[in-house]
Amino acid sequence: MNELAFGLVGCGKIARRHANLLGKGEIAGAALAAVCDLDQAAADNFASEYGVKAFPDPKSMAASDEVDVLSILTPSGAHAENVIELAPFGKPIIVEKPLALRLEDADRVIEVCDRFGVKLFVVKQNRFNEPVVQLRKALNEGRFGQLVLGTVRLRWCRPQSYYDEAPWRGSWQHDGGVLTNQCSHHIDLLVWLMGEVESVFAKSTRALANIEAEDTAVVTIKFKNGALGIIEATTATRPKDLEGSLSILGEKGSVVVGGFAANELTTWQFSEPVSGDEHVFEKHGRNPDHPFGYAHKMYYEHVVDCIANEGRQLVDGLDGRKSLELISAIYESVETGKEINLRFSPRRCRLGQPSTNDLGIQD
Repeated sequence: MNELAFGLVGCGKIARRHANLLGKGEIAGAALAAVCDLDQAAADNFASEYGVKAFPDPKSMAASDEVDVLSILTPSGAHAENVIELAPFGKPIIVEKPLALRLEDADRVIEVCDRFGVKLFVVKQNRFNEPVVQLRKALNEGRFGQLVLGTVRLRWCRPQSYYDEAPWRGSWQHDGGVLTNQCSHHIDLLVWLMGEVESVFAKSTRALANIEAEDTAVVTIKFKNGALGIIEATTATRPKDLEGSLSILGEKGSVVVGGFAANELTTWQFSEPVSGDEHVFEKHGRNPDHPFGYAHKMYYEHVVDCIANEGRQLVDGLDGRKSLELISAIYESVETGKEINLRFSPRRCRLGQPSTNDLGIQD
C-alpha cells in the first residue's frame, strides 16, 4: 500500500497531537503532507516545523493531488460546514468531536458524505483504550448478564484562563459546555456500551466559569434495555483534575475504568470468572505509554486500515450523531425542566444557536 498523505484543516491546540503522530513516523502507512488554517501565520509555522506544505485554504488543499485524507481540527462549531465544503472532493475525512453542534447539521453532513461516497471518521479515540477494549469484549460475550447501571464521572479542572484563551470556548454557537466538549468522549462510551437511550432528565449550572454554556451538569438516563445511567460532569474541579471514569454494573459483574480519560482499569470482577481474568490488570490495565497518545495512535491505525482495506469505520457519521442526539436531549431537558424522550426534535436546545452575548461573547 502506498503511504497515505494527510492534510490538517486547522492548526490549533488539538492539531499538535495529530501532527506529531502523522509527522513523526508514528503511523505505519501514513504521513503528514500539508496543513491549512484561517490564520496563515499559524499554518506557515506548522508547515515549517513539520516540513510540509501550507495551503491558503481548505478547498485548495482538498483539490491537491498531494493530499489523500483530510483531518478537520477546527473549532467545534465549524466542523459541519467544513465537512460539507470538502466532501465533494471525494476524499476520506476525519473530523474531531463533535461531528456537529446541531442534529440537523449532523444529518446534512451524513447525507453529503453518502452522496459523494466519502468515508467519514469521527474521532472517538477512547474506544481504543486498552481497558475499554476489554470491557467491550466482556459485554459482547454476555459476561454482565442483565445491565443495571452505567455511570460516567468527569471531574476536570478548567480555570477561567482556559476559556479566555479562545473566545469560542464555552459559547453556545461554537462550542457548548462541559457536556459537549470535555465529556463527549465519555458520553460516547456510555452509549456505545450500555445501548440505546429511552429518556433523559438533566440539570446544569455555571458554577465557576464565566461562559455562556454550563461548566457543571448531572444527568439521569433510562436505557431501552431497562438499565439506568448517571452522568456527572464538571470542569469546576479545583485545584486540579480528579478523574474521567466509567462504571458498568450488571447482574453478573462490575467493571470500573478510571484514570484521567477512562484509561486505567480499577475494578474487574465477575461472578463467573474465566481464563485470563487473573492477568487482565497486568496485560490490559492501562494504555501503554506513548509520547503522542496511545489511543490516538490506535485510532489513526484503524483509519489507515479502513481506507486501505475498505473496512467499516468504528465511529462513522451515524455513530457520531448518536452521542450528539443524547447531548441535545440533555440540553433540551435542562431548558424545559422535563424528562426528554429520544427520538426528538430539538426545540429549546441552545447548542449551535447564535450566542446571546450576555457575557460579552462576540459571534
